[in-house]
Amino acid sequence: MAGPMEIDVWQGEIAELEVDAVVVAANESLFMTAGAAASVKRHGGEQIERDAVDQGPTEPGTAIATHAGSLAAAYVIHAIGVGHDRIPDRARLASAIRTALGFSEPLQLRRMAFSLLGVEHGAFTPAEAAEVLVDVLIGEGADRQLPESIVVATATAAETRAVADSLAARRAHAT
Repeated sequence: MAGPMEIDVWQGEIAELEVDAVVVAANESLFMTAGAAASVKRHGGEQIERDAVDQGPTEPGTAIATHAGSLAAAYVIHAIGVGHDRIPDRARLASAIRTALGFSEPLQLRRMAFSLLGVEHGAFTPAEAAEVLVDVLIGEGADRQLPESIVVATATAAETRAVADSLAARRAHAT
C-alpha cells in the first residue's frame, strides 16, 4: 500500500509550477478561455487548446490529457467538473477530479498541480470546491502509488484559505 500523498497549497499561476502535470478546469467543448486554463494556454501555447479541442466535445465529470507545450509540466489535464449548464453538481465535480487523478499511473505523474476546479464561473464557492477536491484527493490518495505529491494552486487569498481550511478539517477528522 502507498504512503500518504503529500498535499500543499500554493497561491499563484499554475502555469509557473514545475510539476509533471497541471490540472485545469474545462467545459465540454474544451476551449481554454477562463481562469487557470487561460493562463496555461497563454504560457504554454495555443497548441494545448487545439489538442484538447480535437479530443472533444466530452461530458461533464470526465477529463482529457494533452501535452503541455512550452510549460515546465509535461501534460495538461483538462477536467470537466462543471458543464455549460453551470449546475453545481458535487458528484460530477468529484468524478472529474478522480478521472484527472487517474492519469497519474498511466502517465507516471509523480507530482501534479490542481487548480481549484468548479470556481471559474461561480458554480461552486471556493469553500465548496475545496471540500470536494480535498475529499477526493485524500480519499483516493491512500490507495495510489502515484502521484506522490499534489500542489493545489489557488488564484486568490479566499481560495487559498478555503483549501487550507478544508485540508485542516479533513486531517483533524482523520486523527
